[in-house]
Amino acid sequence: MTLFSELGLQQSTMRSIERMGFEEATPIQAQTIPVALEGKDIIGQAQTGTGKTTAFGIPLMEKIDTKSEFVQGIVIAPTRELAIQVSEELYKLGYGKRVNVLAVFGGQDIDRQIRALKKKPHIIVGTPGRLLDHINRKTLKLGNVETVVLDEADEMLNMGFIEDIESILSNVPEDHQTLLFSATMPDPIRKIAERFMENPHLVRVKAKEMTVDRIQQFYVELKESEKFDALTRLLDIQTPELAIVFGRTKRRVDELSTALNLRGYTAEGIHGDLSQAKRLSVLKKFKEGSIDVLVATDVAARGLDISGVTHVYNFDIPQDPESYVHRIGRTGRAGKTGVAVSFVTYRERSQLYVIERTTKKRMERIKTPTITEAIEGQQKAVAEKIINTIENEDLSMYLSAAEELLEKYDSKDLVATVLKLMTKEPDSTPVKLTGEAPAFSKKDRGRNGGGKQRNGRAYNRKDQGYNKRRNNDRSRNGGDRRGGGKREHSN
Repeated sequence: MTLFSELGLQQSTMRSIERMGFEEATPIQAQTIPVALEGKDIIGQAQTGTGKTTAFGIPLMEKIDTKSEFVQGIVIAPTRELAIQVSEELYKLGYGKRVNVLAVFGGQDIDRQIRALKKKPHIIVGTPGRLLDHINRKTLKLGNVETVVLDEADEMLNMGFIEDIESILSNVPEDHQTLLFSATMPDPIRKIAERFMENPHLVRVKAKEMTVDRIQQFYVELKESEKFDALTRLLDIQTPELAIVFGRTKRRVDELSTALNLRGYTAEGIHGDLSQAKRLSVLKKFKEGSIDVLVATDVAARGLDISGVTHVYNFDIPQDPESYVHRIGRTGRAGKTGVAVSFVTYRERSQLYVIERTTKKRMERIKTPTITEAIEGQQKAVAEKIINTIENEDLSMYLSAAEELLEKYDSKDLVATVLKLMTKEPDSTPVKLTGEAPAFSKKDRGRNGGGKQRNGRAYNRKDQGYNKRRNNDRSRNGGDRRGGGKREHSN
C-alpha cells in the first residue's frame, strides 16, 4: 500500500488530493508518479478505471509554474467526453496551486475557445483535430510545453488520429516529457513511442489488479429477436441501482432507449450525434440517479467515470476483447462488486470464446429469463423495500388506518394487495428494433474469405457492407468526414 503522503509531493498538490478524498494510491499511480517526477518518459499500460488520470495529473501539476503565462502541458484525448472528464480531474488536482486548465474539442464554438486561450491557460486538454486546428490557426503555441500526455492512445489509433498526433508532437520542443497511456500496445503505438519518446519506462497494471476480477460475468445465448424481452426481464429480476446498456450503433442506442421508455423504464441514450449539451445533460441525470438506465455506444462511453454503476448489459457483444473489458469496467469499481451480462447469438459464440481466452475468465451461462421469474424478481424488490421501511421509518401516522383495514380484511390479503400495487408487472408493449449483423472478431474476419488488411484491420468482401455501417457510426461518434476521405477530427 502506497499513501500519497509518502510520495514527497508539494503541499499545494497534497491539499488538492486531500480535498478530493484520496489517501491511498492505486497500483498505476504508485508505479507511475515517482518515475514521472524524475522527468522520465513513461508508457502506462492500463485500462480505464485504474486511476490513470491522477497518475499523470499529479506529475503534471508538480511541474507547472503558475507564474509563467505559457502553455506548459498538453493532454491529447480521443473523445470530447474524455477531454472534459480529464480537464475536470486536472482542475481538481490543480486547485491548491491555482493551475489554469482548458479543454478544447470539436462541437464547441471555436471563437469562444480562442478567447479562452488568450487567458493564458497552463494546461490544454483536447481532442486531436481541434488541437491541430488551433495550432494551424496559430491560436495555440506549444513552444513552451514541457509535458505531453497521450491518453487512451490505442483508441485514438482506432479512430484514425495517428497522423494528427504526429503533427501535434512535431510542434512540441524536443526536450519534453511524454507520458503515454494505452490499454493495448499495437505496433503503430509502439512506433510513436520509439519516435517521440526517449528510453520510456514501462508501467503495466497486471490483469489481476484490474477491476474485471470483481465483476460477475454472465452470458445469455438467444436469437436476435429475443434480446429485448430478455433485457427487460433481467432488469426486473436483478433490479440494478444504475445500469448501462451497450449497443453497437447509434441507431441501436436510439431504438433501445425509446423501447425501454415504452416499457416503463427511465432510460436515455448517448452517442456521437447528440449535441454536447445534450450528452452532458444525460450524464448528469444518470449520475444523479434520475434515470435508471444509460444506453451508450462504445465511443460515446469511452472514458466515462461514473460511480455507482451496478450492472452492465452488452446488448450487442463487442467486436474485440479490449472493448469488452472497457465496457464491463464501468462497474465493479471502488472495491465494490458488479454484474455484467452479454447477449450472444448462435453465430457469435466464437467471439465469446475469443473474449474468454483473452480475459482468462469464463462467463457463466444463464437461461433466458421467463415472465414468471421477472414478476418474482419485482416482488422480491418490493418486499425488501417494505422490510426496510418497517425497520427504518416512523409509521406511527399510518397505524390507525392499518388497524381499521385489519379489522375488515385478512392480513395475508392486505400484504398481497400492497405487493401487487407496488410491483411493476412486466410490460408487453410492442417494440420494434432494427436487426444488427452479428459481431465477428478481427481474426475471424481475416480468416473468412481471404480477408485483406487495410489500415491494420482485417477486411473481407462479405463484411464490406457491415464494416461500412460500423465505420460510419464510428465516424459519427468521433467526428465527421471531409474531402479526400480524411477525417475532420471535430470530436
